[in-house]
Amino acid sequence: LGDVYKRQVNGVEKDVPVQTFKEDKKIISLATIQSPLGSQFRITGLNGQGESSELALLLRAGGLAAPMYFAEERTIGPSLGADNITKGIDASLWGMLFVSLFIMAIYRFFGLIATVALALNMVMLLALMSLLGATLTLPGIAGIVLTMGMAVDANVLIFSRIREEIANGMTVQRAINEGFDRAYTAILDANLTTLLVGGILFAMGTGPVKGFAVTMSLGIFTSMFTAIMVTRAMVNLIYGGRDFKKLWI
Repeated sequence: LGDVYKRQVNGVEKDVPVQTFKEDKKIISLATIQSPLGSQFRITGLNGQGESSELALLLRAGGLAAPMYFAEERTIGPSLGADNITKGIDASLWGMLFVSLFIMAIYRFFGLIATVALALNMVMLLALMSLLGATLTLPGIAGIVLTMGMAVDANVLIFSRIREEIANGMTVQRAINEGFDRAYTAILDANLTTLLVGGILFAMGTGPVKGFAVTMSLGIFTSMFTAIMVTRAMVNLIYGGRDFKKLWI
């Protein structure tokens, strides 16, 4: 049994570049043929399991049971990726619509305020991505959808706290202030832990995972800003300095 391979050597003959091939032969095993060779045969006299495994690997190297040929060739153009992005954006818009309807059904007028803040959150997030030159990919769209959930979750914490303070007998103005102040710690803790996870994903992940981590991390900052600052500003603009006896919440 032998291993035969060819080595290409460049040479010059009478100032004309030519290519010659030198054939080298290397014996990898000396075996005595004791029976006709078929699909299976046996080699004896090897020194241990390691040598037999190495010989089997060398004999199988480069062996193909049948010639290779192209069964199918397919080229995917950019239109497929663009179609996926379009579907992802449509899914995000539908998700935002259903989330808005849900929060308005639960918190009524305050749900409308949260919807406006959510829309501003999406605008700010897309503006930051454009400013940083980020490409909108499917993992990035997943990060945007997650950002919507985090932003609404922060508003739910605030509004639930305001409801509790009103149920405890506080006035409207004091209930609003206490609701925002007491929900701030929970919102900050939740977003900081999520930001930590985003940092780990960015440090240890590859392309798509990093894209998701960047979008999610940017969304954390925008959702905190809109939930704590923008929502509170709109609530104070509507209810501040006015003697309301009841809240639509």
